[in-house]
Amino acid sequence: MPETEERSPGNWRVAGRPLVWERPLRKSDVAALEALGAEVPEGPILGARVPDEGAKHALIADDPAVYFTTPHFDGYPAVLVRLDAIGEPELAELIVEAWLAQAPKKLAKQYLADHPARDDGPPAA
Repeated sequence: MPETEERSPGNWRVAGRPLVWERPLRKSDVAALEALGAEVPEGPILGARVPDEGAKHALIADDPAVYFTTPHFDGYPAVLVRLDAIGEPELAELIVEAWLAQAPKKLAKQYLADHPARDDGPPAA
């Protein structure tokens, strides 16, 4: 994706803005662990920006086996993803949408013009 860089291992940004990042739950995430209770994911977790809180809540409501949040992310347009539970096409779509939410408007507009939407999925990367 244009102007995307890995700032540190597992932390991707577009034009300096956070896009997706590895987000393991730590023992210091006490509130998150308490909020998740028995639902604490065992596998790898990815954080991803979304356009707004409505998109975040829609993803979680649509597929809570894949998407979730913690109190740390209350009021923040990002969703957490159980990587072991998401398919590659859906993950690719999430990353493109995160990129579009964070990329400068002119860059996003150019990307969309260069990568028209397909009937079978997100714009080609």
